[in-house]
Amino acid sequence: MANDMVHTQIRNVAIVGTGLIGASWAAQYLASGLDVIATDPATDAEANLRKGVDEAWELLTVIGLASGASRDRLTFTADMKEAVSKADFVQESVPERPLLKAKVFAQMDEAAPPDTILASSASGITMDIIQSSCKQHPERCVIGHPFNPPHVIPLVEVAGGAKTSEGVIERAMAFYASIGKKPIRLRKAVPGHVGNRLQAALYREVLYLIQQGVVSVEDADIAVCYGPGLRWGVMGPSLQWHLGGGPGGIQHFVKTFMDGFVGQMKKLEMPEVTPALMQTVIDGVLKEANGQSVEQLAQAENKLVLELLALRAKAGRTLP
Repeated sequence: MANDMVHTQIRNVAIVGTGLIGASWAAQYLASGLDVIATDPATDAEANLRKGVDEAWELLTVIGLASGASRDRLTFTADMKEAVSKADFVQESVPERPLLKAKVFAQMDEAAPPDTILASSASGITMDIIQSSCKQHPERCVIGHPFNPPHVIPLVEVAGGAKTSEGVIERAMAFYASIGKKPIRLRKAVPGHVGNRLQAALYREVLYLIQQGVVSVEDADIAVCYGPGLRWGVMGPSLQWHLGGGPGGIQHFVKTFMDGFVGQMKKLEMPEVTPALMQTVIDGVLKEANGQSVEQLAQAENKLVLELLALRAKAGRTLP
């Protein structure tokens, strides 16, 4: 009920920066039954945005459109101040450059109504930096970092800066949840947030195993997606340990197996990321792709991800 209330309070969303991420966000918000006004200074921005929304719409239709959802509710303006002045919520996705982000946020802070939340899709820049030049209401600035593409992957990482109010973080979390996202709260700013750090930690070991000649690129991918990756698509690693403990659950797992895992963790090493290693990866990936384009592979992946999410939805309360 609370989420529904947040959704009804936020009816107009501004998209600032309409590249791949911005266009995907626009499609997500339109599919959620919201009005979207987008802005970007590039001369071909509107045409590319509408093309991106059209391409995303087929998948979003499969997911299920909200009542009143329509691509006709998308408008475009080259004037950023006009866009944000009409918004209840702003999703900024300009290029990942600290000075640019800070400048754009300062401009948005000047033009947006006082209660409008200003959210950034930033993946590697902290909110402290982004909100540093905001003189009006820095407390309404928050990180809302999606996983790509935002209209398919539910995860959104939400983090504040030193000047961000707790209430804004809570409102942003509730809003993202109200449109079907899975927001998580980051209580400390760390480079890469959470999802990218987890990916980096796993890929460090993948590169090490490839470099040591333990496994090929293709077999490392198979090991992940046909092994633990299947389980991670259902429940996270800590909850998996609860299952791994059998009838005794997580307590038994910690008591019986944790020392062994700690021993393995201590032996993990950093690979030497050389041109030769990268060429091995490139060759292995192209062999795996087997002539399929990046677009073809992405479409296939998105389709399967949506089918997995549909299965999770059917499972309902039986899964966390």
